[in-house]
Order: sequence, then structure tokens, then C-alpha cells
Amino acid sequence: MSLPTSPEETTDDALLGGRLRLLQPARGHRAGHDALLLAATVPDDARHAVDLGAGVGAAGLAAAIRLPAARVTLVEIDPATATLAARNAARQTPDMSGRIAVVTADIATLARPAGPELPAARAADVVLANPPFNDPARHRVSPLADKARAHAIPDAGMDAWIKAAERLLEAGGRLRLIHRPEALEALLAALKGRFGAVSILPVHPAPGAPAIRLLVGAIKGRRTPPRLVPGLVLAGADGRPSPEAERLLRGGEGLALE
Repeated sequence: MSLPTSPEETTDDALLGGRLRLLQPARGHRAGHDALLLAATVPDDARHAVDLGAGVGAAGLAAAIRLPAARVTLVEIDPATATLAARNAARQTPDMSGRIAVVTADIATLARPAGPELPAARAADVVLANPPFNDPARHRVSPLADKARAHAIPDAGMDAWIKAAERLLEAGGRLRLIHRPEALEALLAALKGRFGAVSILPVHPAPGAPAIRLLVGAIKGRRTPPRLVPGLVLAGADGRPSPEAERLLRGGEGLALE
């Protein structure tokens, strides 16, 4: 895919109340609330976070804005999108490119002999993952190739993401992931034997509405049983953003999962 260059191909968007500026393709996969919610779950003491499937860098850069001492590695399979991620790191105020690394790679090759040198095995204390959400067995796949790749894999494909996170994390390292509720069974199966102390936080669009997302935290090597923590409601009955959603999505504050 060629790198978008014209104003019609690339938009310049403001997130986190204007503190995060993102160049991103006008068509195809675009960053939004999911990336910001995922970023909010990065622990305050994170030293080196790896963002798998980083896209244009929204989640990793949002986390880096909140945690100015942390290093972040953005891993993206598409070269053009990875180039945008690197440009986005450099155009923040202040420039964050000195502590942001961008790696163009398939997550299945990470921390393997034939894969890229970085990120190295057991080099991270936090891994972020925003896997494609749509199992083709349940959802219609976009005709746009880049959007389909960003949005659609079978639930069974989640295993590759969890294995990559396990290879990259140090002992006791923490995984942070966002997904659809209907993928919970496959997600727990992929985590079993690799991660424990799983915390599951449902995200609801409005009071009384079914959850539309799950924020999931887990710790490498633990055997503690999973737990369900109080959910997040994005908007009130009047349709206005809830105070907690404003705090996370505009204020850029953290969200504890442990």
C-alpha cells in the first residue's frame, strides 16, 4: 500500500482533548475510543511497553503522553502505516521520537530467530494488544484490504497475539488487551497456561446496555483465577459522555485493572 500524501488521503486528527495529534488514512482503519481506552490501562509504573498491531500509533502514543518516563515500541505489519506512526511520534509536543521505536513486522515473527532484532524476547514489562475484532464467521469483512486486515481474524487467530505477548514480556509482565465480548471464550483459552490473574472490565455504551468491549489485563506466569471488575459506562441516559469516559478519553487519565 502506498503512503497517503494528499489531504484527501490523510487526515490530521486531535485526540485526548487535543494533546495527541494523529495523521491517519482518511479511508480504512481509523483510531478512536478503543485505542484510548487500551492506553488508559497501561500501569503507571510501566518502563517499556510494546504496542502490538499499533496502526498509526494511537494507543502507544497516548500511553507515552501520560507516562513521560516510559519507552514504547510500536509494532505494525503495514509499512505505510508504520511510517505514519513514526511521523506521529515526531510531531507530538514535545517530540517523542527519542523514546518511541517503530518496528514493521508481523507479530508472529517477534522474539523469534528469523524475526526482527527488536523488540527482543522478555524486553517489555507491558504489552498492549488491539487484535482484529471481527471473526469472519460472524461479521462481514470489509472489501478494503487494509481495513479487513485491521478488523478481521478468526477468534482462533488470537492465539498468535497471546503467544507474541508471552515471548516479549519479562517474568510477571503485564498484558493489556481490548476485544469484543463474544470473543471471551477464545481469549480465555488462549491465555490459559500462559497468563493468570486475568481481570475483565466490561465497557457499556449506556446504562443498562450490553457491553460492547472488554478491557482485559493479565500477568505472565500467574495462576490466579480470573475476576470480573466493575464496568465502565461511556454515556449517561441523556447521551452525554459519562464523567469517567471524559476523564479517560479527553483527560488521558489511567484506568486500573489490578
